[in-house]
Amino acid sequence: MAEDQAAEQRSAVVDEQRSLRRGDNPVVRAVGRLPAGVHVKLLVGFVATAVLVVVVALMGLRLLGQANDRAESLGALQSRAAAYGRLQEDALHLQLLLSENKSAGSLATNGGKGREVRSGREAIVIDQAAADTAARIAPATLAANLGFTPPAEDESVLRRIRAKSARLSTVMRQILASDPRAATIERQLQPRQSAVELGLDVEQLASDLADSTTAKTDDLIAQGASSYTSSRNLFVGVAVGAVALALLLGFVLSWSLIVPIQRIDERLAAIASGDFSRHVEVPNRDELGALAANLNRMNDELGRLYEELATVSRHKSEFLANMSHELRTPLNAIIGFSQVLRQNLFGEINQKQAEYLDDILSSGNHLLSLINDVLDLSKVEAGQVELEVATFSLRESLERGVVMVRERATKRGVRISLELAPDVDLVDGDERRLRQVVFNLLSNAVKFTPTGGNIGVASSRVNGEVLVSVTDTGPGIAPEDHERIFEEFQQTEVGLEQRDGTGLGLALSKRLVELHGGRIWVESEPGQGSRFVFALPTDGRSDHGG
Repeated sequence: MAEDQAAEQRSAVVDEQRSLRRGDNPVVRAVGRLPAGVHVKLLVGFVATAVLVVVVALMGLRLLGQANDRAESLGALQSRAAAYGRLQEDALHLQLLLSENKSAGSLATNGGKGREVRSGREAIVIDQAAADTAARIAPATLAANLGFTPPAEDESVLRRIRAKSARLSTVMRQILASDPRAATIERQLQPRQSAVELGLDVEQLASDLADSTTAKTDDLIAQGASSYTSSRNLFVGVAVGAVALALLLGFVLSWSLIVPIQRIDERLAAIASGDFSRHVEVPNRDELGALAANLNRMNDELGRLYEELATVSRHKSEFLANMSHELRTPLNAIIGFSQVLRQNLFGEINQKQAEYLDDILSSGNHLLSLINDVLDLSKVEAGQVELEVATFSLRESLERGVVMVRERATKRGVRISLELAPDVDLVDGDERRLRQVVFNLLSNAVKFTPTGGNIGVASSRVNGEVLVSVTDTGPGIAPEDHERIFEEFQQTEVGLEQRDGTGLGLALSKRLVELHGGRIWVESEPGQGSRFVFALPTDGRSDHGG
């Protein structure tokens, strides 16, 4: 048990040191000293967190917008590249057709005399195909046929393609309009050479246009990939930074509130235990700081009142002890002389005088018992009672207590029984004080048990404690009075009706049992009788059986 308590204390000290370290953080202290209320600080924290979330959201929207713009630009470039690719294919096809007839004409010139470039319909078909292709290229460069509006740099190239393809169409019409059978090879070679050169120009322009657009598309794709990586890293960095700032803000704000509350709670616990020697240090300039200041003022006021009450209680105890001592001297004389007179030592007395002397003796003994209780209680409260601890027989003490009240119980028609455990006999304690506790409990039981009732005295050993119980069949005690009857000058309604005693017996019994390190309590219900129990620690002694 001691080790557990020590461990709990060490844990509490470590927690307190940890909380103090967090509270001593300069950022936490700075937030705490801000001249603003707790609700304002919380509101600022919530707003700052919301702003960070909005910043992250706006960053995400911006990056999504940039990605969408790149996708649209890439789509437009891909459309242009596809259209320019088809234009390039037509130009290349045209160049192949023109080169085929031109090659045939060159061979004829080198190998024969006055021979035609091509005979028959074969040459006409090739020329017609070339003319149709040339006629198709010029319209294909218009925006209406391309499906998009080309940029200015592309438009200039397209104009040149249209111009050269138009001239090529004119040359091809001239070639087709001539009579191939009448024309000499030399006369056809010149327009065909011009057509080939124009076809090369068209093919070169279309290739340059398609290649440049494809290169732009590839550049945009590479740029998009690089931009995606950098945007992703930027977004992740901003998001992580926002989360870190939010956590830092939450940590600082929460500990600027939690640490003062922990310190106030620790000071309240110390005040509850009777420690008024320290103040709580809370530098906050908000409601918590005001609460700590009020707590310090309350601490000082309670300390002052506690000192005054301690002084008054000490004076009261000293007064009661002195008065009780002064009252016992003449009261003992009254009782002694009354006993002498009652025993007829100085002459005979009549019946009436005997009755008066009996009343004087009864009242004197009762008053002496009350004075003794007041004196004993005052000594206990003043710390002047020192227990004479020794090993004694609890069994014999309980039997003597029963003997002391048996006569009075018999007169009231109350039966007393003993039920003592065989393993409970020798215990350590102040025998006279514990016998006083047993006598008080038995006296109360006899006083409140009606005629024909029963009182049981029992002892037992449970969980390392010796239990002694006194059970009666009296009127019982309400649950709300179970604690109150152990206070000074407190009695139940039944006790007040008895008009006997001042309510000091149970209070004194409680103090004496607690001086032994034990405890006392009552188990009772109205109309069900009462069971008073006190427990004494045995310090592990289990070999005292008698």
